[in-house]
Amino acid sequence: MTGDIGLVWNSDLSGADWTLLPGGDLQTAPPLVTAVYVSLFTDARARDDDKLPADQSDRRGWWGDLLDDQPIGSRLWLLRRSKHQRETLRLAQDYIREALHWLETDGIAARLDIAAVWQTASRIAATIVIHRVQGGRDTVTASWAWQGA
Repeated sequence: MTGDIGLVWNSDLSGADWTLLPGGDLQTAPPLVTAVYVSLFTDARARDDDKLPADQSDRRGWWGDLLDDQPIGSRLWLLRRSKHQRETLRLAQDYIREALHWLETDGIAARLDIAAVWQTASRIAATIVIHRVQGGRDTVTASWAWQGA
């Protein structure tokens, strides 16, 4: 299987970067993993009824969405000041499902299984199992941290 340039997510820095391998080649990753990271960690525009974090007035979003009928990204950024509670995990799972729904509408995934858990008081980890339409499954894990409220 060929790969895309692999994004290595650093949850402590809330960012991703490329990694150089010995010899100067870029690390690769399966295309689906890169697509999931882009979908999760690109900020989607907040809806009009979303409550913005107290220190945030910008509804964010990627400018390229203005040119496309199917926006990319997730609203996970809205949780960055959320408290360590069950409702935050439910919202995280909802935002992940929303951000990855394109996998189903594009005929890649027959089903998505998403589980989110608290790793610490300010870090959520998610496991996403992508059940492919043509059989088989891929598992992608991600975590992110923020300053809780």
